[in-house]
Amino acid sequence: MYIDKEDLDELEFPQLLAEIAPFAYSPKTRAKIIELRPMEIDEAEVSLKKTSEYLSSFESLNAIPFDEYEDIESELKLMLIENYRLENSAFIKIKTLTEQIGKLQKFFPTMPETFPNLIQDVSALEFKKEIIDKVDKVFNRFAEVKSEASPILKSLRTEIQHAKKAITENFNRALFNYGQSEFLDDIRETIIDDQRVLAVKSAYKKRVAGRVLGLSKTGSITYMQPDSVVKHYFKLKENQEEEKKEIDKILRKLTAELAEFQPQLWRYQMYIFDLDLTRAKAKFAELINGVLPKINRHKTLRLREAFHPLLFLRNKAENKTIFPQTLTLTDHNRIICISGPNAGGKSITLKTVGLLQLMIQSGILVPTHPKSEMFFFDKIMTDIGDNQSIENHLSTYSSRLKKMGGIIREADAETLLLIDEFGTGSDPELGGALAESFLEFFYDKKSFAIITTHYTNIKLVVEQLPNAQNAAMLFNEDTLEPMYKLEVGQAGSSFTFEVAEKNKIPRFIIHSAKKKVEHDIVNLDKTIVKLQQEKYEVEKLKSDLAERKESVEDKRDNLQKLNEQLQQKLFNFQKLYEDEHRKLQFGTKIEAFIDSYVKGKSRKDVVKDFVKILEQEKFRKIGADKDESKRLQVVKRKITQQLKKEEVIEKITETNEKIEEKRKIDRAVWMKIGQRVRITGSTSVGTIEKISKNKVTVNYGSFKTTIDADELERI
Repeated sequence: MYIDKEDLDELEFPQLLAEIAPFAYSPKTRAKIIELRPMEIDEAEVSLKKTSEYLSSFESLNAIPFDEYEDIESELKLMLIENYRLENSAFIKIKTLTEQIGKLQKFFPTMPETFPNLIQDVSALEFKKEIIDKVDKVFNRFAEVKSEASPILKSLRTEIQHAKKAITENFNRALFNYGQSEFLDDIRETIIDDQRVLAVKSAYKKRVAGRVLGLSKTGSITYMQPDSVVKHYFKLKENQEEEKKEIDKILRKLTAELAEFQPQLWRYQMYIFDLDLTRAKAKFAELINGVLPKINRHKTLRLREAFHPLLFLRNKAENKTIFPQTLTLTDHNRIICISGPNAGGKSITLKTVGLLQLMIQSGILVPTHPKSEMFFFDKIMTDIGDNQSIENHLSTYSSRLKKMGGIIREADAETLLLIDEFGTGSDPELGGALAESFLEFFYDKKSFAIITTHYTNIKLVVEQLPNAQNAAMLFNEDTLEPMYKLEVGQAGSSFTFEVAEKNKIPRFIIHSAKKKVEHDIVNLDKTIVKLQQEKYEVEKLKSDLAERKESVEDKRDNLQKLNEQLQQKLFNFQKLYEDEHRKLQFGTKIEAFIDSYVKGKSRKDVVKDFVKILEQEKFRKIGADKDESKRLQVVKRKITQQLKKEEVIEKITETNEKIEEKRKIDRAVWMKIGQRVRITGSTSVGTIEKISKNKVTVNYGSFKTTIDADELERI
């Protein structure tokens, strides 16, 4: 994609990148963010999807195990030098980086549906656990070389410990012995070159066996190492030198072993840099409510509730309101001409569209409604603001003409043009005519463009072009305050005289100016003002109607829920009635058994009849439960099978419609007053007493109920 550095600056793209960069862990990633530029659609789309997936981890609390890391690029270059030895810290950095890759390779596959693109990147890496094992074999958790790193090192460190112990024991013994005499000074001992020495009075130094290591400033004290310590000290020094050589040997060997994994480690580093970049973009998206809109391969751009990200952050920090914009660009609507008063938001709208386009083409999520759509341009060219060049002694108009010349040479059907104050800077009539020619040229080139203007002739030309539209920044005529809302479909007035009057310009000057302006232009401006005010009132009315409609729908939903609850209560009541009726019948039978027993029927016969009834009830209950369970299993199995095939579902729908139609026809025949019926699924039988449209009153003897005819079946 082509875009000039000056255009990037006009759209404030460098400032945007400067807001993203601090979210990166590594200075190299931060530098890479500052250098971000628009890319090809395939590359950008992958980057956008990865950023969107990372963003979802913040929202769903599926925290990706990715923390701050240290750069190992320099170590990766140095380890290839023959017989080179890395520093201790370098090995720990390499191990930590490898462990990071291992954690990510375990984490992402647990949620393949959430992180499909992030999984692809990490799965392409070859995880080498041997790197961790080799470092762990040599280093402990404090980044110190282990004694077990080699048998020689272990032996040397054992001897070093013995020598240190012998030095301590012999020195303490000498200190005790000489301390009994008057040979030692009051301080008794001190430290010189990391060695404990006796503080011997110089007058008695020949009477103390040992090595002289120094004198006090006055010469009154001689610092001596006892003879019993000297041989152990030299042995210690010798072993420590051997220890250093052995450690150097071990680390050179480890460096050479890790150098074999340099290609994998290099890929680990590049992957981590890329993940760091993705995370930084996701953190910024979280800050500005960024989303991934639909990316079109055809030329359709639909921005819904689009915010300028930098303005969004500034206003949020200052607790100010920011107004989103909505607009559409397609092959059939390539040019939008925005008019309206100054300070109404025209330039911000241009910058919003341009900056969002740069963001999406650079793989950065944009602050719009999720149902927005965007496509990619090959070129973005801008002319926003005052481009007067003092160095080149060019006027504003000359400077703009020079830039317009460059735009004319480059513009084509794959270009997005963003031009502010189109045609201004010269004589209104001549400049307007030139601007009109520019517009027609861009239209013939099939370029996409959003322009702002105050020129009436430009608005009129746009009205005549089938693939162009006028738009206005809405303005409240009563308060003369901008509403910062873009309204596509009508031209806007500049409110020149109204704003002048509000700013206390004397009325006689305004009237004089009106007389000097052509009558038709004044009338046109008045008509535009009137249309804009009427449009505002219509929009307000539409908003009120939408709110009322939503309120009515809420009430309807509540009534529907209440109706469902009442129907459920009725069904429960009928079931309760049936249960009570059955229990009453059972009680009547029991009472009959008691009467027969009182009248002389044998106990054996009574019990026999009673057990028979119990068996019948048991069979009825078990049978009903089994039948219901089997029925539910069959239905569930059938539904599961049918849901797998969309065609079967459609056939079921058609069949159900036919069955329902047949039922309606049948119902019209038998649905009469006096017909015995019951509610579907119920056993209680009633008689139709009254029919009113689709509502039927059923008499159950002890009570009546009104129910939909669809829920009844005849007996």
